[in-house]
Amino acid sequence: MTTKMTAAIVIVMTILAALVLPTTQLANCPNSCHCNDDTLIVECGEGHLDVLPIALNPSINRLAIKNNKIKTIDSSIQFYAELTLLDLSYNHLFNIPPRTFYYQKKLQELHLNHNKIGSISNKTFTGLTTLTVLNLRGNFLDELSQGVFASLSNLEELNLGQNRISRIDSNAFEGLTNLRILYLDDNTLTAVPSQSFPFLSRLAELYLGINTFASVGQGAFENLKELNLLDLRSSSLNNISLDTFKGLNAVRVLDLSDNRLKRIPTVELSQLTRLESLVLGQNDFTIIPEGAFFGMTNLKRIDISGSLKLTKVQAGAFATNPNLESIVLTANKGLVELQEGALSGLPHLKKVILRGNSLTTLAEGLFPWYNLETLDLTENPIICDCRLAWLRNLLASRNISQTLEHVLCAAPERLREEPLKILSLELLGCSHLDSRRQAMVGVILVGVAALTTTLLLISYKCRRQIREMIKGRWSSTPLSQKEREYQKTFTDEDYMYRHPHQCSFSGHPTLNHYTHHHPGVRSIPITEL
Repeated sequence: MTTKMTAAIVIVMTILAALVLPTTQLANCPNSCHCNDDTLIVECGEGHLDVLPIALNPSINRLAIKNNKIKTIDSSIQFYAELTLLDLSYNHLFNIPPRTFYYQKKLQELHLNHNKIGSISNKTFTGLTTLTVLNLRGNFLDELSQGVFASLSNLEELNLGQNRISRIDSNAFEGLTNLRILYLDDNTLTAVPSQSFPFLSRLAELYLGINTFASVGQGAFENLKELNLLDLRSSSLNNISLDTFKGLNAVRVLDLSDNRLKRIPTVELSQLTRLESLVLGQNDFTIIPEGAFFGMTNLKRIDISGSLKLTKVQAGAFATNPNLESIVLTANKGLVELQEGALSGLPHLKKVILRGNSLTTLAEGLFPWYNLETLDLTENPIICDCRLAWLRNLLASRNISQTLEHVLCAAPERLREEPLKILSLELLGCSHLDSRRQAMVGVILVGVAALTTTLLLISYKCRRQIREMIKGRWSSTPLSQKEREYQKTFTDEDYMYRHPHQCSFSGHPTLNHYTHHHPGVRSIPITEL
């Protein structure tokens, strides 16, 4: 008996049953299923179904039969022409006969993921004119032929991930003028299928990760003018050319993680001026240099995690990204240095995740604190000493987030596993700062006293000159006749000795200058003086 004869007999029997039995008795819900005639939803969990049930309510809208043993979709699907969703994921489907869904004029979502489907053709989905979501993930597809999806003019999301696709015909996506999301990740592609992109002018999200590209050709995505998200993770990329991202003027999310990039492609990324989220971890660069993400002024989130060769983040690494709100640097086991100012100049920074690195301390001026909401320093070998006194004071005085409560010391041994927040400044070894301050104050006071004493000694030694200077400047009294005669008895040299121009600090009495004798000069008794 042929399949068509069997289908005809089933239809006739169903019609006869409908004429004889009430509608409520028509629906026969299998034991492993839950059938609701009010919501018109049938859900069948794990069970032993190997064929589609044929006695369900023909008016059902949603039918989900997951984790069963269905091997093919037979003609019984024709009885459920009102379906808007059909989910047959995690079954044993091997193939789908042509025109299987021809009568599903209202179907919007078709989930056939995680089966064993090995091939599809341009007749497989004939009739699905209202379909918006098609999920074929986790099957055995190895190629996409010409026009295979041509009948799906309203399709918006197509998931072909986790297959074995190595070849895509240049016209494979013909007719998908409304497609917005395309998954091609986890296949065996060796080149970006750029030749098939002209049919995807409205594509917003493209997932190409977990393939083997090594490099991406120039202008590979230039036909995707509306692309917002591009996933190239785990694609064995070791180089990105200057024109790789040419034409991607609308991209806001980019994932380049788990590749082989030996440096941060600063210049190559700089043309992505609208980029808001960048994932760049698990690559081979050793340093994040100053201005590493130049040109990406709209960047809000950056994730660099699992880069085992990364050792240092330089000051000003994110200085050209003033709109950053979230920085995630986790599981970089070689990261030992965040230079002071590495995260500064970021007034909108709210979230900093530094979990699982090899950081031993943090500088106080590392990042701004006034808008910070989350800081995660767990799983770092933090050395609790006086260098972290500022962080201890911050934890004790301000509740940024619960994550901060778990900053634990790794060293010294006496403070191991102790929360930094509860430690006193003395335990952190900060008591020596008080003695240093006292010593500095003492030195300053001694210096001031010494200077004052020196000035007083100078004033005392030079009191005669100072007095005569003052008298000469402010006194206008003329000299007497006797004093003029007295001054004439001295030579110029004697006058110099009697009125020295410099003060002596040798310790000798000043009187010695007046008792010194010169040849041919009369010695003046001290009484005359």
